[in-house]
Amino acid sequence: MIFRVQYLILLVALILQLEAVNGQAKKEPLTIQVYSSAKKEFLAFERSHGGSVQTRNVSMHYLSWGNPGNPCLIWAHGSMNSGYEFLDIADSLVKAGYYVIAIDYYGHGQTPIPDHEVSIYHVADDIKFLMDKLSIEKAFVGGFSRGGCVATAFYDSYPKNVLGLILEDGGSVAANTYYQKLDSEKLEQISKKFDLKQAIPWDRTFPTQFEAFNSLYDSNEIGNQFPIFALLKENKTGGWGVIYSEMMNLFNLENRHQFSDLILRPSRVPLFARSMVIMEPQIIFRNLCIPVLILDPVSDNDSMPFEKENEALKKAHPNFITYIVYPNTEHNIHYAHPARFTKDLLGFLDESYKKERTY
Repeated sequence: MIFRVQYLILLVALILQLEAVNGQAKKEPLTIQVYSSAKKEFLAFERSHGGSVQTRNVSMHYLSWGNPGNPCLIWAHGSMNSGYEFLDIADSLVKAGYYVIAIDYYGHGQTPIPDHEVSIYHVADDIKFLMDKLSIEKAFVGGFSRGGCVATAFYDSYPKNVLGLILEDGGSVAANTYYQKLDSEKLEQISKKFDLKQAIPWDRTFPTQFEAFNSLYDSNEIGNQFPIFALLKENKTGGWGVIYSEMMNLFNLENRHQFSDLILRPSRVPLFARSMVIMEPQIIFRNLCIPVLILDPVSDNDSMPFEKENEALKKAHPNFITYIVYPNTEHNIHYAHPARFTKDLLGFLDESYKKERTY
């Protein structure tokens, strides 16, 4: 099941990934029966597939599918999502003989934001802690958007524990590459779109969980959409929210001024946001010796037009990098083209694991 977050972000930018809104009006109101069914299924799914591990940084929630004895893929989701992002992909990978883990990193899904400053490299440490806890020596590590940067950070930190990388529109090129090439006038035009609180109720709170669930529920979608529960947060006053202000502060994207600082003056911004924009994959991959799959969506509205940089990286490491372009595709490939994404991913995993076993 795939569902979309309810509020449309007008700009899908280098470090902000929100699922697009299904702009259609709801045909039917949510019933208590559907809500109860969804909650029951969510709790049952969590009992079967959910887990958590207390790392040095946080109690990290994760989902897992398949036989732990099989080769493992660990997935890091995009911004404003959770491990449930990989729900529709995981079953196909399990059937193909893989063990799949999808984490929730800080502030997402069921993993809280730590009290101390953290970075995407801390997420990499959390993943390594989880691998050690589950006795996984090596794994494929992948991610979407910001999650791709997490995957690259993991390789940078623990290269000997990586079978291969999967980078879906993130983690292969320095995140601020495009924006730093713009003139000041164009950058100012873009930064204005980050005054998001004026257009989107980030701090919207509902009296009950039912009402919060209903705000994301779309009767045009198939099924009871139980993964919505992974996006609901109970606040300190007992209300329920969907997206909350702490997340935007973590990303340093609450307004245009924070966005400008993130691009032009990253030393001013919190560590989590800063760690993404200062990452330089070209340096990290200078001695690349593992297979990497780069999946690049290209469109007229491409918020991360990195084709030239990705092609250059492929040219620098032709024996290790597989570069696949998805024409006329927005940021989220696995949503827009689930069948092709799964086929390309499995082709890469099978070929890479076959080579690993011959060494």
